[in-house]
Amino acid sequence: MTYNEITFENIKHFTEEGIEFWYARELQETLEYKQWRRFFSVIEKAMIACESSGNTVDEHFANVGKTISMPKGASKEIDDYMLSRYACYLIVQNGDPRKEVIALGQTYFAVKTRQQELAESDAMLTEEQRRLAIRGDLTEHNKSLVDAAKDAGVDTKQEYAIFQNKGYQGLYGGLGAKDIHDRKGLKSSQKILDHMSSEELAANLFRATQAEAKLRREGIQGKDNANKAHFEVGKKVRQTIEELGGTMPEDLPTPDKSIKQIEREKNKKKLPK
Repeated sequence: MTYNEITFENIKHFTEEGIEFWYARELQETLEYKQWRRFFSVIEKAMIACESSGNTVDEHFANVGKTISMPKGASKEIDDYMLSRYACYLIVQNGDPRKEVIALGQTYFAVKTRQQELAESDAMLTEEQRRLAIRGDLTEHNKSLVDAAKDAGVDTKQEYAIFQNKGYQGLYGGLGAKDIHDRKGLKSSQKILDHMSSEELAANLFRATQAEAKLRREGIQGKDNANKAHFEVGKKVRQTIEELGGTMPEDLPTPDKSIKQIEREKNKKKLPK
């Protein structure tokens, strides 16, 4: 079966107030869980993750039991939940990684969630502020990605450079780090991440977080397998951007100011006069 973002769009609902949500029973079927008991164990893990992150569980997992018809005119009460996008994201993060649709769901809900976060912050943050924020997140997550890659068997700096390049190639349609560097017209001393818009940085943040999660979740071992996994994650993020009608990362404009320039200007403003 072929999966794409329509897989999850088709089961999305809206409240009278226009708030989107998904029903757990429909998500169960989409994620190919035959038994509610097994799927509910995934929901419970997602609830724990929700609470641990400081969120109110009931706001994201609303219990809405329903009545279903049974043979001979009987009826039965069953559990169901109205799930927020964030709840769905936590569910797929805790789902069976062997399922292709789970991998798609992880990317789909991650992208959608981050898009909403950026949209909600638009009124408060400038593009430069968004770039600084996402670049900071990416710096931290890249450290975690290094650790996950090392655990998988990527040991030397050269091996990690190859591993990182595979992620770029998946996300940028075959372009590696050097290709992206040349495409942006940068000097050899300049870092490509410092010359990305917030949208391009966000795409790379998804790549990094999902690659780390995949390596750890599936217990991937061997540098070749790690490289393959990173490429597949980058390719899946690219596929999702395309399905959402977004601009491919290599086609996004390069900002006039680098992250370093923005940071220098920011620090200069803090200096006493």
